Amino acid sequence: MEISQQMAEHGFELDHLRMPYPELQTSSLESTIIPGLLWLVSKYDRPIMIDDSGLFIDSLGGFPGVYSSYAFKTLGCEGILRLMEGAQQRDARFECCIGFLAPAGEPFIAKGVAKGSISDEMKGSGGFGYDPIFVHENHAMTYAEMDTGEKNKLSHRGRAMEKFIDSLPSLL
Repeated sequence: MEISQQMAEHGFELDHLRMPYPELQTSSLESTIIPGLLWLVSKYDRPIMIDDSGLFIDSLGGFPGVYSSYAFKTLGCEGILRLMEGAQQRDARFECCIGFLAPAGEPFIAKGVAKGSISDEMKGSGGFGYDPIFVHENHAMTYAEMDTGEKNKLSHRGRAMEKFIDSLPSLL
């Protein structure tokens, strides 16, 4: 997992809570995170970090955006490529928001954006989600063709994690 790897490089170990929480469906990633953080901290009384990411495709009006997880489960990469058939304009971006809240603290959100485009076909076997169809700007490979270290340097999640890790000492 990208986040665990980056945190370990800075001396932090994460406990992954596989706990569903109420997730509002709104127009931005930022506005979905804070209610989730508040709910989880009230339930567990410990520092909580949430990662919410989405793929925003310009020619599809930002779809799948905040619905990226659901769209991936129902359409997958193949469905997105079908929606994009014949599209000349293929600009897209990944956005990631890392939210953090410690008990008695204030919510913090670090956002990372990676611009790129949607490929014409699936390529690569690494990564997860939409990685086989996303080509980062100024690169020829999809995220799924890159090794994790290279992807972390470029990715939306990697950029959000850099901001988060830089701010972490003041949050604890």
